[in-house]
Amino acid sequence: MESTDVGAQDQERSLKRVAAKDSMNGGDRIFLPITVKQEVPSEKQKLYCNEEEANFIRSLVLYKDPAIVVVNKPPGMAVQGGIGIKTSLDELAAACLSYDHSEPPRLVHRLDRDSSGILVLGRTQISATVLHSIFREKTCGAKDDIDNEERILQRKYWALVIGSPRRPKGLISAPLGKVVVDNGKSDRITIIDNPQNMSAQLAITEYQVIKSSCHGFTWLELSPLTGRKHQLRVHCAEALGTPIVGDLKYGWQAHRNLKQLPCPMKSNENPTKGKTVPFGLDLESGSISEKHPHLHLHCKQMVLPNVSEALQNVQFSSNYDLSEVESLELVAPLPSHMQRSWDILNS
Repeated sequence: MESTDVGAQDQERSLKRVAAKDSMNGGDRIFLPITVKQEVPSEKQKLYCNEEEANFIRSLVLYKDPAIVVVNKPPGMAVQGGIGIKTSLDELAAACLSYDHSEPPRLVHRLDRDSSGILVLGRTQISATVLHSIFREKTCGAKDDIDNEERILQRKYWALVIGSPRRPKGLISAPLGKVVVDNGKSDRITIIDNPQNMSAQLAITEYQVIKSSCHGFTWLELSPLTGRKHQLRVHCAEALGTPIVGDLKYGWQAHRNLKQLPCPMKSNENPTKGKTVPFGLDLESGSISEKHPHLHLHCKQMVLPNVSEALQNVQFSSNYDLSEVESLELVAPLPSHMQRSWDILNS
């Protein structure tokens, strides 16, 4: 943004990076990078998939009913479109997963691009609204929900981390906030020491060790009680001191001394080896036997209310008790690179 207030008229005009919270004065001008104009189309074009692409997207479906469709998101696929993203799962779902519905599936929560696992989409506007309230309530009521063993929404992630936590299980309650780094060129999430800080957001994660390895790796089960951006990655790296394998953003120092482990699997034992995957996804490499492992973070299990049943049996209202509805239990198998790392550490 270029400032043109009275105090700056006699000085050389300069550009500065602004944030959403910054206010504008009369006469200020906003400059956008030329890439924004080049990469953002003026009109949203509907995405069309060929047969191979459509079959691949449909092969990701774990569960479907009249209200929701659940997919096992592959690593490396963005959930939502943006600058520099050619194809995203929300667009692909609209093109391939509408089935007999006139409405496209809608996102109700997020997964990081490089993570994988269970992603729930609402198949109608009503079901998406209900699901939004479930995921939002999970974060807003987290502080009162710590000791509640019957939470209406439960998520369990598997992560392979470098090192081992001091305790085999515990509760992390560390507020998170965004900081700007590299002279304003990028930002990252970090633990905020002062919870009174305006930017601090409550973030709570339960963890427990699944299995430790003599090679210096540990498998963790992570249960987020809140849904903050990069919550699990930051809590593992900063609160536990055990960054997730493949997470160079929050664990680059630990990766400098990371040693590759030999892979016992022979090439002819992998039936998908050499097969091309649509959308440029690399689903074969990335285990701890590789020089550059992929992110080892996967949403493996989820329990949530059966929204379809709730909408069929009652007229849904904002004060309806979803804890009385039968639950859906969803499980997503590990992606290839994490399964291979599991096999390597167990060999």
